[in-house]
Amino acid sequence: MLTQLRLENFKAWEDTGDVELKPITGFFGTNSSGKSSLIQSLLLLKQTAESSDSGAAFNFGDARAYADMGDFASVAHGHKTGNPVKISLDWDAKEPLEVVNSIDNKSVVRSKHVGFQVKSRAEDADSSERLVVERMSYSVGGAVFGMRRTSERRYAVFSENADFEFVGGRGRPWSIISPVKCYGFSDRARANYLNAGFLSNLEFALEDRLGRVYYLGPLRAPPRRTYTWAGLQPHDMGRAGECAIGAILAARERGQKISLGRGRRRATLENYVAHWLKELGLIHDFRVERIAEDNSLYQVKVRKSPRATETLIADVGFGVSQILPALVLCFYAPEGSTVILEQPEIHLHPLAQAGLADALIDAYQKRGVQIIVESHSEHLLRRLQRRISEETISQDHVGMYFCSQDGGGASQIDRLELDEFGNISNWPENFFGDQFGEIAAMSEAAMKRRRGGE
Repeated sequence: MLTQLRLENFKAWEDTGDVELKPITGFFGTNSSGKSSLIQSLLLLKQTAESSDSGAAFNFGDARAYADMGDFASVAHGHKTGNPVKISLDWDAKEPLEVVNSIDNKSVVRSKHVGFQVKSRAEDADSSERLVVERMSYSVGGAVFGMRRTSERRYAVFSENADFEFVGGRGRPWSIISPVKCYGFSDRARANYLNAGFLSNLEFALEDRLGRVYYLGPLRAPPRRTYTWAGLQPHDMGRAGECAIGAILAARERGQKISLGRGRRRATLENYVAHWLKELGLIHDFRVERIAEDNSLYQVKVRKSPRATETLIADVGFGVSQILPALVLCFYAPEGSTVILEQPEIHLHPLAQAGLADALIDAYQKRGVQIIVESHSEHLLRRLQRRISEETISQDHVGMYFCSQDGGGASQIDRLELDEFGNISNWPENFFGDQFGEIAAMSEAAMKRRRGGE
């Protein structure tokens, strides 16, 4: 599970400070306040790790990427390319990561608490064409191992807070060149030292964690009258949720089922998604059906109520098709994954927005899926508060943040202080609009109209 994020000079953020990530983490706030930038930093690392270009420090993306961020000038805070951008990410590994000194075969450190940090800037302050990694490092239980730039084209490996020293091999060492992408140790870094073999394990730990991050964007694909599935198993839902039906069919093909707890019958993904669509009050039942035995075309059929005529998903309210990929992803992604959802409440009525919070809690409790959600929904937040009060979920498992801009346009983030009864002690002014102000203005207008009619 991702546990902490910090951004410095990244897009809207001069410095976020340490942002603690919980099993369910919500980012709320005004438009253009930096909420999406928090998510984009994770997507930047993910698409960089998956990029085939090992020579580029970052993959800023294009129309096909998780996020298209342009170039370094677009990412640098205030477009000041001379200032370094820093991203720090911490997580808890499923199994402890151990660093062993191969010289004496002794364990240096062993811990589930792992972190990564990179500091990068433009080589030329007036141009963002070439990026350099000033420093990148990994932490394992407090011990730090990394690479730092010593001159224009040379780097050195280092260790901190550990009873460990890199031991050079025989012969004249090669000059260590820049990291691979923004997080990989160069081959020369390993070749120069007799006890640097463990560095590959650090890289793999980051790649493995980022590979467990799944993302669904705010603009989902519209419903279709027919869907094509050729038997492939989608890795995720696609940025717009276009692979949701394929994921349902793949789960059906391989017999994937969801545990509902001890003593309860396991449910198929298809049935469990249908269960939540019903719980949200959107439809009564849902099924995916092949049109004919000899083709790969499928239709999604739904009924709005028990006595309603079955119809295609394209012929019902838009909200069903928009929330469907979010529900599928939460229960399709491997256990222990991190699922990032941007505005999952789009096109949902208020009651369904509140019910969505219950679906997110359910995904965490049944499958250990971490949920990071960027939202504008007061109803989703209120339901989370209620479930904390009812002890359905612990306050320690929920983190909620409010993002805003000060008068100078700088973004700031405040953690909402939740007590055990779901109360927020530091509720921001006009968080979801001025409700009392609206009621007062309406009452005042009504009084004026009555007086005018006398």
